[in-house]
Amino acid sequence: MINVKQSFEQYLAETLGVSVSLKRWNEAKGLPFFLQDTYEFFVVKILEIECVVMACRHNEEPTPATIRKHMDVVKGKWEGEVIFLAPAVRSYNRMRLIEQKTPFVVPGNQMYLPDLQIDLREHFRKIRAGDVLFSPSTQILVLRAIIKGTESGGTPAQLAKQLGYASMTLTRALNELESAGVGEVAKVGRERVLSFQMNKKALWEKAHPFLRSPVKKSIWIRGRRNDWPVAEAGLSALSRYSMLAAPEQPIFAVGVPDWKRVRKDREYIELSAADSDACLLETWSYPPLLLSEGGTVDRFSLFLSLRDRTDERIESALQEMMGEIQW
Repeated sequence: MINVKQSFEQYLAETLGVSVSLKRWNEAKGLPFFLQDTYEFFVVKILEIECVVMACRHNEEPTPATIRKHMDVVKGKWEGEVIFLAPAVRSYNRMRLIEQKTPFVVPGNQMYLPDLQIDLREHFRKIRAGDVLFSPSTQILVLRAIIKGTESGGTPAQLAKQLGYASMTLTRALNELESAGVGEVAKVGRERVLSFQMNKKALWEKAHPFLRSPVKKSIWIRGRRNDWPVAEAGLSALSRYSMLAAPEQPIFAVGVPDWKRVRKDREYIELSAADSDACLLETWSYPPLLLSEGGTVDRFSLFLSLRDRTDERIESALQEMMGEIQW
């Protein structure tokens, strides 16, 4: 703990130019034992604001939902700012902490203190600069490059043929990527050619603020046919990638164009609620089969579809799934 304490003090000195000193928070003795076992508590004044710092005692990283619950308990004894401190936090958990507006400091990496109007990482300032999100075709290009390799570029005509989109749609996608600084677009003769000048992990972290959940709508149905162009999705898919138990009713995803064709056949019954023979069908903004892994939606699209769930079990399973990715 001495190292992370000193790292915190040094990080604030280097980034904010302020001298701070973490002191023991005596009120922590009144907190539940499980919190005292998980964290070491300090008080510190940052830019004239008194804060309590929850410093992780162990290497095991709590989920963002757990951190938020623990902070709520601490706020029962402290009315000011509460900050989560850890020597390392996985990139996707940092994103979740920011989405939940949870103050945290990872010395040498990132400081996010919204109540103090501090976010020392340019990558994340873009999120608050505006809610610009990629179109479905642009998102497909990014996720395809992450899954299949960042060399998965090409001209709009080439990419359109590979993905089943119109060339004009892919031209706009290249414009979005170039504008966001996520992809490189070079002129080769009369053609524009897309490439990604970064590795897969860097591309995921760079693009993540611009990516959206692919889920447009969810309905309960009975009578799904096996030849429908669907992929296992939702908690059904998450159970494939983690230790989470599968739901009683299966969940599938279908792209909007495919769903329009399925609806014309009307060989299913739409339900107002689940029953024993039902399945949940999610309509997606892009065809899940384009990126699916053995009939299951890809990990990255699945993460985006579930990242706003506040269930701690789901957050833990997502963390397990993403932690197993071989970058």
